[in-house]
Amino acid sequence: MNDRELLELAAKAAGIIGEWVERYGSGEYYYQGNAEGVLYELPGGGWSVWNPLADDGDALRLAVKLGISFGVGAESKRMRVVWFIGDELHSMDMPANHHIALPPPRESEWVRRAIVRAAAAIGEAL
Repeated sequence: MNDRELLELAAKAAGIIGEWVERYGSGEYYYQGNAEGVLYELPGGGWSVWNPLADDGDALRLAVKLGISFGVGAESKRMRVVWFIGDELHSMDMPANHHIALPPPRESEWVRRAIVRAAAAIGEAL
């Protein structure tokens, strides 16, 4: 599954209604932030691009909204992501090689991707 498909399914799970955009802000619109993602209308007016693969805030709000929990094993350097679909518990492990060699700034990228993958699984089940 590519990033666009992951984000569209995650948006579905989060109840975000919008459309996929690339290079948003390069034309007649001005926007500072994510250049690609799901474009949606803000409740008070205006527009925003949602991309939890690129934005820590979007990713953490997504995790909270969907009840996605995650943790990293200190010794194994593995991440386990856990979520429910209905009453059924689901989990996914991110392989160790996604984390061990990453310098600290990239660790948040790894966490964002795990959250979006779990959200996409929830969206796929809807």
